[in-house]
Amino acid sequence: MSTDIQAPLAEHHFPCDACGGDLRFDPNGRQLVCDHCGNTQRLDSGPWGKVQIKELDFDAALNKALPAMEMEETRVSKCPNCAAEVEFDPEVHATECPFCATPVVTDTGMHRHIKPRGVLPFALDEATAREAMTHWLGRLWFAPNGLQEYARKGRRMQGIYVPYWTFDADTTSQYTGERGTVYYETRTVMRDGKRQQVQVPKVRWRGVRGRVARFFDDVLVLASTSLPKRFTDALEPWDLGDMQPYAPEYLAGFRAEGYAVTLKDGFVEARQKMDGIIARDIRFDIGGDRQRIHSVETDMRDVTFKHVLLPVWLAAYKYRGETYRFVVNGRTGKVQGERPWSAVKIAVAVILGLVVAAGIGYVAAISQ
Repeated sequence: MSTDIQAPLAEHHFPCDACGGDLRFDPNGRQLVCDHCGNTQRLDSGPWGKVQIKELDFDAALNKALPAMEMEETRVSKCPNCAAEVEFDPEVHATECPFCATPVVTDTGMHRHIKPRGVLPFALDEATAREAMTHWLGRLWFAPNGLQEYARKGRRMQGIYVPYWTFDADTTSQYTGERGTVYYETRTVMRDGKRQQVQVPKVRWRGVRGRVARFFDDVLVLASTSLPKRFTDALEPWDLGDMQPYAPEYLAGFRAEGYAVTLKDGFVEARQKMDGIIARDIRFDIGGDRQRIHSVETDMRDVTFKHVLLPVWLAAYKYRGETYRFVVNGRTGKVQGERPWSAVKIAVAVILGLVVAAGIGYVAAISQ
């Protein structure tokens, strides 16, 4: 069973038992809502709040030994521009990529991948997300007015669950290094023709060795390549403590992108994050005024992982031939995006700056 295949952008549908329309998950309440007839349906996916979600064995996944129930297979198409995988309903023959607004036509291809284990449900609806994005754009003075207006009146934002890996690991690290103690020597120097005594800092080093241990819980790694990582990283922190066991009902009315970063590559990034924290722990353990780390040997045990989905509101706007993307944290309303620039506004600002500078220069000249 391969775990290195990119998974699709899936969309789940749940028919209303009153009118047959599509239900959607309502971020303002733990329920499914039919926009056609107003019917509501409570979710029966267990207690809300702090829930223990089962981890999967990392080595078993790498050895393609995960249970069959942890895998799934879907038919997808690929965006020709950003390579995002999009899953179609059988009756759909064309759509628009939610990540870059590029037209996508149907294709066929089967993909086998690891199922999600957890989902952090949307807490903000589209209206709230759009308000946050509009406010963010409004603070960008050099953004084109046309884009700001288009964003206010443009098409609907896409609610997308973005894939992540989380990793747990128990670690013990043996290290060698040096501890530096700062002391001062008095020296005589010449300043302005006079002799003065100054205190010169020096560092006295001595060799040290030791051991630090840390359990890492839910080290988060983005598993998507469809969005710029600098945007999604800036949406952190995520309240992972409210993660719920995966249930497709949370995806009703939304989409869920499949992972494009393999489990193995995801762990490489997670290990880099762990190593950085271990280095910080070692420096704290060494103590003193300065620290040098010469070697670190880390024993990593009981490595487990989860494939999880985190909520993002996404807008991809084409304006004067350029695509601008904005992402909103579906829990907190934090906004990130590609900053557009208005040449007209920049020119006006430069001219005003020159006028102001000339006015100041004129006032200074006549006051002399």
